[in-house]
Amino acid sequence: MRIGIDLGGTKVEAAALARDGAVVSRIRLPSPRGDYWKTVNAIKELVLSIETETGTRCSVGVGIPGTLSGHTNLVKNANSTWLIGKPLKDDLEAALERPIRISNDANCFALSEAVDGAAAGAAVAFGVIVGTGVGGGLVVNGRILGGLNGIAGEWGHNPLPWPNASENPGPPCYCGKHGCIETFLSGPGLEADYRRAGGESKPAKTIAAEESDIAEAAMRRYEERLARALASVINVVDPDVIVLGGGLSNIARLYETVPPLLQRWVFSDTVDTVLRPPEHGDSGGVRGAAWLWPDDG
Repeated sequence: MRIGIDLGGTKVEAAALARDGAVVSRIRLPSPRGDYWKTVNAIKELVLSIETETGTRCSVGVGIPGTLSGHTNLVKNANSTWLIGKPLKDDLEAALERPIRISNDANCFALSEAVDGAAAGAAVAFGVIVGTGVGGGLVVNGRILGGLNGIAGEWGHNPLPWPNASENPGPPCYCGKHGCIETFLSGPGLEADYRRAGGESKPAKTIAAEESDIAEAAMRRYEERLARALASVINVVDPDVIVLGGGLSNIARLYETVPPLLQRWVFSDTVDTVLRPPEHGDSGGVRGAAWLWPDDG
């Protein structure tokens, strides 16, 4: 049996998967924001609770909002900034007394959807996270393509492609740059755009459902920006399927409005790449983390 951990900015979720992918147990806790050692202990608590419930010692995979440096084995590029520079893999292995596999949360999401979800059977699948942040993961022939630097798929920290005058230099990003895709396409990015246009402060999902001229204009800007950003991925990777995940993936209109917009930006006479909602919903990250051990290793 495999345990997957999805370490998010607001919650830490654990699930145990049987060999056939069925979820046997699931538990979640609030994320101990800003506290590294409480985060380590929360993961340990979840794993031990599931193993007590199931009576089985399991493999453990962890999806994190960042990645491990190939040089130092420390966490880098995490929007949960209290993880940056920490030896999370080493500390979890010490706490749980077993090997741990760690990957970026977007990689885990993409792997889950490629194994038995919306991209099952696709040779090349790109999984997109559009939520509190923006991330991406690339799966080729059923395996995560992590890249030499561990950052394959990190489209959220490229600049928004083909920007217009109002989008330059773009909002500041926590990474230290301006105009990153994440600053436009994350939930907070949509909310900030809505406020800049004169709207009141409200959640992204409320904006998407609102029937007003200002909300509709914000959504049209969002969709056009999403099309530009995805087109730049298609131009480089040319995936069979793109699966959206994260909170904004629940906006149903995106699957109707964005694909026709791709043609303007993709360097091809046709665009056959399919845009799909996730099959596993917000379980994708935790399932993919469990699948980091494909053979119950």
